[in-house]
Amino acid sequence: MESKMRAGSRSSAAWPRAARRAVRGLPGAALAAVIGCADCAQPPASPHVAAASPEEAGRYLILVGGCNDCHTPGWDRSSGRLPASEWLTGSDVGYRGPWGTSYAENLRLSVQDLSEADWVRMFRAAAGRPPMPWLNYATMHERDLVAMYRFIRSLGAKGARAPRAVPPGEEPETPYILMVPQPPARRP
Repeated sequence: MESKMRAGSRSSAAWPRAARRAVRGLPGAALAAVIGCADCAQPPASPHVAAASPEEAGRYLILVGGCNDCHTPGWDRSSGRLPASEWLTGSDVGYRGPWGTSYAENLRLSVQDLSEADWVRMFRAAAGRPPMPWLNYATMHERDLVAMYRFIRSLGAKGARAPRAVPPGEEPETPYILMVPQPPARRP
């Protein structure tokens, strides 16, 4: 009986050693498989702006995105030379079309009311009124949206809120730009 126990002990003792040798390579293989699967699960790299700071990236994005065109009064007349201290204070000149009349928000006040996450969610929803090109921003890299938020926030609060949107059919009380296609004039 004793010899059977020893034989059984030897073979059961041999099994864990053999199993340990076979399994020894599994953690590395499992880790490689996990890394490989994680790599496959990642979305493709999305382009974004690289700069020394998020605020610098945000400043650049505001400029190339044309945000000042609507959100900074006098931008067009200054040939883009207004100091940043004057940027993004909104406008009381409306944009009128089939949607009613909308106004470029004072972004410097808007960011005071929103967290970074709320700002990103707002752009992802892309549910604002024309002429804001929401669809151009809806797929921006989150890092870029946060950079824009941080730059605007770094400017500090300034100015007054833009007028409320006016529904279709109602006459606005402020000047506006009519954004309705016009037929060409008839030639005699």
